[in-house]
Amino acid sequence: MTSPEPPQSTWSRRSVLAALAPVPLLAAGGCSDPGRAAAPEAHPSREQLPAPSTGSGSTAPRPATAASNDPAVAPEASHAPVSDAVALTFHGAGSPQLANALLTEAEHSGARLTILAVGAWLAQYPEMAERTLHGGHELGNHTEHHLDIDAMSPDDAYQEIEQCAQRLEQLTGSRGRWFRQSQAQHASPTVRTAARRAGYTTLLSYDLDSLDYLDPGTRAIEQTVLDRIRGGDVVSMHLGHQQTVTALPVILQGLARRGLRAVTASELFPTVRAAARSQPLPASPNTLKEATK
Repeated sequence: MTSPEPPQSTWSRRSVLAALAPVPLLAAGGCSDPGRAAAPEAHPSREQLPAPSTGSGSTAPRPATAASNDPAVAPEASHAPVSDAVALTFHGAGSPQLANALLTEAEHSGARLTILAVGAWLAQYPEMAERTLHGGHELGNHTEHHLDIDAMSPDDAYQEIEQCAQRLEQLTGSRGRWFRQSQAQHASPTVRTAARRAGYTTLLSYDLDSLDYLDPGTRAIEQTVLDRIRGGDVVSMHLGHQQTVTALPVILQGLARRGLRAVTASELFPTVRAAARSQPLPASPNTLKEATK
């Protein structure tokens, strides 16, 4: 996805870094799977922290895509076979001021991000779709309401994905290439099937969790990413957190020192196709029953 050169932001860079505070909106918490995500080195007493990973790097290497023998089930992508690039991916919700500040910081460093947007967030702040794309970044689908999609019926899971896809299409003309499930690092077969029905050929997982949604401190976020990062990684981060905005310049500087470029997921996985418009969901028995009343 290409875009013109980003315009000069109307926000003051120094003021947004120093003074912005998160505005409550939706659940801006993480989507980690506690059994798989990388653990921070600080705050080990927090009960919600994932278990430590083995080894000194990211979680165990995964193939570029987790293949499926069923063409109706979309595979997952979580690590690319490249040595000089990584994808910083952000769960999209929260304060638009913080989102703009983070995008501006990325643009100062020439980084391109992937924003997996919650549909309800885009409904409240539709201008963030154009802002994201105009800065050279890309948008993806992170469900309409950021609920526990694994606990939903197949029809409800499909609707969560499809509603956000339609919102993206209305705002940008495209459903985007990527869907990421809500409240989990890896998608269940039911969710992967629902995503495929909504037109997404590949789901975007991640293999390094920054744990920034816990607000562990700016230094902890920087260390969690920079101590574990390697070429080809997909990193999970979040909009709506001041500590993440403050940590991003240091992270980008650290990547540059390692010879790593921050690119979009579509640049990291260039063979993945954009989502196609899906077929209408067949009426469920309950829907038919309501229609005949």
